[in-house]
Amino acid sequence: MIHTSFAIIWDMDGVLVDSAGLHYRAWRQTIQDELRRDMSEDDFNSTFGLRNSEMLRDYLGYELSEDAVNRLADRKEALYRDLIHTHGLTLLPGVLAWLKQAHTAGWRQAVASSAPRANVEAVVDAVAIRRYFSAMISAEDVHKGKPDPEVFLAAARKVDVTPGNCIVIEDAPFGILGARQAGMRCIGVLTTHPSLDADIVINCLEDIRFEYAADLVSKPRNATTLQLNSAHKGDI
Repeated sequence: MIHTSFAIIWDMDGVLVDSAGLHYRAWRQTIQDELRRDMSEDDFNSTFGLRNSEMLRDYLGYELSEDAVNRLADRKEALYRDLIHTHGLTLLPGVLAWLKQAHTAGWRQAVASSAPRANVEAVVDAVAIRRYFSAMISAEDVHKGKPDPEVFLAAARKVDVTPGNCIVIEDAPFGILGARQAGMRCIGVLTTHPSLDADIVINCLEDIRFEYAADLVSKPRNATTLQLNSAHKGDI
């Protein structure tokens, strides 16, 4: 059955691709070169998913000028894109099957990321999935980062689907909170965080059949959160 009134809104990093390692390498190199200090993996993990300005101020513990934030962020993102071109990226398990099935079923699909547009385009082109998306919302398209719902609402408007008929796929608590505030259902993927408060929580998209997505948007808002692990793979 074709469902043109439904949409999947995809976060990018940690949902479509496992890019954390390349982001960490780019941030660590930038911090070392520009600020002469090191960044641990714990430091990085505690801020991953934030907009660059929020990440830098949270990590450094003090305010930076807008010019300083832009300089550091531009250098880091250029390094990150170089790493993509050098090392490549791979889709996370189950992603391609979901993209294809949603496309065949007539669901509209969008990327909603806090990353710069150049990064979003570099990623979707590196893994050859641009054709599945009707819209790609990036940092330049919104004024506030997650957990503000603006990025998800912008994606819903772009694909012309009401928020209540959208499912967000996220890997971060801030993203899930933003999806809830946008009035959307959410599937949490345990890629970068050990626990998530989403409507469904899975290890990867291979753990759940795409057909369950249509059921999810029709369930009552107070439906019990479902947590799956590898022992239940394919049960739903």
